[in-house]
Amino acid sequence: MARRFSFLLALLLAAPAQAAMPSRETRVDAVVARHAGSPPALRVLLQKMPKGGDLHNHLDGSVYAEDYLKWASDDGDCIARTTRAISPPPCTSDQVPAKDLVSRDPQFYQETIDALSMRNFVPGLGTGEVSGHDHTFATFPRFGAVAAAHLADSLVVTRMQAAADNVSYIEQIADPAVAFSSLLLGQAGPAGSADFETARTALEPILPGLVAAARAQFDAAEATAKSRCRARPVPPDCAVQVRYLFFVLRTLPPQQAFAQMALGFALVKADPRFVGVELVAPEDDPVALRDFQLQMLMFQFFEKSAPQVRLSLHAGELALGLVPPSELGFHIAESIDVAGARRIGHGYSIAHEINVKLLLAEMAQKRIAVEINLTSNAITPGIAGAEHPLALYRAAHVPVTLAADDEGVFRIDLTHEYVRAVTEQHLRYRDLKEIARNGLEYSFLPGGSLWMGGDYRAPAPACAAGVPGGEAKAPACARLLAGSEKAAAQWRLEGALARYEDAVLAGWFTAP
Repeated sequence: MARRFSFLLALLLAAPAQAAMPSRETRVDAVVARHAGSPPALRVLLQKMPKGGDLHNHLDGSVYAEDYLKWASDDGDCIARTTRAISPPPCTSDQVPAKDLVSRDPQFYQETIDALSMRNFVPGLGTGEVSGHDHTFATFPRFGAVAAAHLADSLVVTRMQAAADNVSYIEQIADPAVAFSSLLLGQAGPAGSADFETARTALEPILPGLVAAARAQFDAAEATAKSRCRARPVPPDCAVQVRYLFFVLRTLPPQQAFAQMALGFALVKADPRFVGVELVAPEDDPVALRDFQLQMLMFQFFEKSAPQVRLSLHAGELALGLVPPSELGFHIAESIDVAGARRIGHGYSIAHEINVKLLLAEMAQKRIAVEINLTSNAITPGIAGAEHPLALYRAAHVPVTLAADDEGVFRIDLTHEYVRAVTEQHLRYRDLKEIARNGLEYSFLPGGSLWMGGDYRAPAPACAAGVPGGEAKAPACARLLAGSEKAAAQWRLEGALARYEDAVLAGWFTAP
C-alpha cells in the first residue's frame, strides 16, 4: 500500500513538471536575455539567427566604400580633392586618380572612405557637413557614378552580406539607368495640379522602350552576378532571394517625379523582379516639402489604374527642429490614405501625427508595416533609445521589421540592428523572431501567406496539420507552397528557425 501511494505521489508530482516544460522558443529567449548586457555575446548569438526578409535595403548605400574604391581603381576613375566625388576619367588638376590609390596615398584613401560613409564623421571637418543628416545624404552623389557602372558587382557584394547575416530575402531599392535618362526626364509633365491623364498619355509612347532597356540591363547584371557568385567559395555565398523596388526621387521637379512614377509602375507590371515602387531622398528637402501632397496625389492617380503595383514609401522621416511643427502632422497618414502605401519606411515622426491614435489603429487594422532602421535613425535625425517610436508602434500592434537601410554608408549590417534592438530597445528573442517573420509576411513576394491574418500561431488550413518548416506531407499544403513564393519562403524560414533554436539549446553557444 505504501509502495502504491509513493508511486501515485511521484506521478502527481511529475505531471505538473512535465506540463510546465518551457517551449523551445522560451528557452532560447532565456539564453538571449541572459546575454542582453553583452553586445559581443549577442553578436555571436544573433549572427546565426535566421532573419527572414530585409525590406529596406538601398542597393547603392549598402555597398562599402572599400568596394567602390576598388572598382574606381580598376576603372581608372578620378576622385575630387575636396568633395571626394568619384567620376570617370580623364582626371583634371582638381582630381586625384583612383588607380592604386591605396598604395600611392594611403591617407587620401582613408579620408575618402570617411567621405563616402559615416566612418569617423565629425561635424564641420573633412568634407565639411555640419550634421549626420547632411553627411549621410552627401555620400550618395559621391559614389553614384561608380555605383551606376557596377550594378552586377553591387548585386554580388550585397547578396554576400545578406547571406552572412542569415537573411533569406531582400527587397532592394534600385533603379535602372533609364530612370535618369534625358528621354524620360525631359518630357513635359504636370506642374502643380495639371491634368495627370494628359501627362501620362504623353509618356506612353516612350515607356515600352524604356521598360525593355531596364529589363535588359538587369538581365545582364543578374547573369553576371550569378556567374560570379557561383565562382566564389562558401560561406558566405549569394544564395539569397532578391526582388527590387523601383524608386522615385522626391526632390525632382514635379514633371520628372511624375515621369519616374510612370516608368516605375510600367516596369513593375512588366517585370516580376520589380515588386513595388518607393519614394526616396531627404523628406525635409525644400522641394520635397513643397511637393509632398502633389506627389501623394500622383501616386494615388497611378495606383487607381494599377492597384496590383504596391507602394513602400519613405514617410515620417522627419523630426521636430529639422522641420517646423506644421510639417509633422500628416506625412505618414497621407502616404497611407492618399497615396495607398502598403508599408512605411522610417516613420519616426509618428508621435507628431494629427490623430495619432486613430492612425496607429488604422495601421494595425490594415497591417501597414513600418521598416525600422535604428542606426540610420540615430545618426541622421539623432533619434535613438527611448526617443525612438519602435515601442509605440509595437504597443499599438503595428507590424514592424528591422533593416539596416544603408549598410555601407553606416558601416553596419543587419545583425548589428538585431543586437541594437536588444540592447537599446529591450526586445527579447521572441520579439526578434516575430520581426524576422514579419520580413516575409509583409514582403511583396507573390502568392498567399502561410499564416492566417498574420497570426504566426495559425497556419493556413491547407498546412494546419503539419509542422511548418518540416515535410509538407499534405497534398493541399504542398500545392500551396508550390504556388506561392511567399508561403514557400515562410515555410523555409520556419525550418531554419527550428534548426537555429535546436543548435542554441544543444550548446553551440557557450559564452559564460
